Amino acid sequence: MAKVMVVDDAAFMRMMLKTMLTEEGHEIVAEAANGLEAVQAYMSAKPDLVTMDITMPELDGVGAVREIHRLDPRAKIIMCSAMGQKAMVIEAITAGAKDFVVKPFQKERVMESVNKVLGL
Repeated sequence: MAKVMVVDDAAFMRMMLKTMLTEEGHEIVAEAANGLEAVQAYMSAKPDLVTMDITMPELDGVGAVREIHRLDPRAKIIMCSAMGQKAMVIEAITAGAKDFVVKPFQKERVMESVNKVLGL
């Protein structure tokens, strides 16, 4: 069981991910609606894993990954992208993200990614 922070500007997307993760026994310790909130919440919640949307207001997912990775080089972050954002996904992986999942979310793929990144 991991402590997870869910970051997405769409509340229903956060809810979908939170439901999937808690059904599998993970604990949601924080959530954020943009990259700036994510960086602040990361430092106080110290999650084992972060799911990070790419396209958000204030600070996008790639910028948030860079900032979190600068603060904690061991951060485990999974990017969540819509179809057709391949260049941004590559940029996010380069910035320090460990994996990515594509929206709309499929529970099997999300859990496969979570388990892989957590080394389960």
